[in-house]
Amino acid sequence: MSEPKRVAILISGGGSNMIRLVESMEGDHPARAVLVASNDASAAGLERAARLGVPTAAIDHRPFKGDRAAFEAELLKPILAAKPDILCLAGFMRVLTPAFVARFEGRMLNIHPSLLPLYPGLHTHQRALDAGDAEAGCTVHEVTAVLDTGPILGQARVAVEPEDTAETLAARVLGMEHRLYPAVLRRFAAGDRSPVWL
Repeated sequence: MSEPKRVAILISGGGSNMIRLVESMEGDHPARAVLVASNDASAAGLERAARLGVPTAAIDHRPFKGDRAAFEAELLKPILAAKPDILCLAGFMRVLTPAFVARFEGRMLNIHPSLLPLYPGLHTHQRALDAGDAEAGCTVHEVTAVLDTGPILGQARVAVEPEDTAETLAARVLGMEHRLYPAVLRRFAAGDRSPVWL
C-alpha cells in the first residue's frame, strides 16, 4: 500500500467539517491529517484538532491590515513545513490570492454551502430562501483563482421546507456537509476526481 496522502486543513472557527475530515482519515483511508491551521488563534477548532492529535498553527490575519500576500507568506510557513499533498478549506473565511491558489492548483478543496454555481460568496441560505428554491445543499469543489467556481467534486441536496429560516436550513445543510466532504476527500485522495452525489 502506498504512503497516505498528507492533508492540511484550514479553518477560521469551530471546525465541525475539519473534525469530520480528521475522524474519517483512519484505517484504510488513503490520507492522513498532518496540520490544522487557522487565521484566528482563538478558533475553537484548533483545540479540537489538538485533542484529535493533529498538529496546529495559527497566523492572525489582523496585523496584516489587508496585505493578503504578507499574511499568506506567514500562513505558508507552517503549511509548507507540513508537506501536504492536499489542502482542504473547511470554513476558512479568508479569500486567498491567485498566487497562493496557483501554488496548490489541483490539490486544494473547499466546501461551500450552496448548490454551485448558485450563490457563490456569502448568505447562501437566505439567498436560496429569497429565490423560492425547492432545494438547497452544499458543494465540494477544487479551488481556483475565481471564488467558488472550480470543478465540482461533489454535491449534497436537502429539501427546502415551507417553514425554513436561514438558520434552520443552514443546520440541515451542515449535516450534509459532514457527510459529503469526507466522502469526496476519500475519493480525491485515492486519485479519483469523479463527483460524489448525495
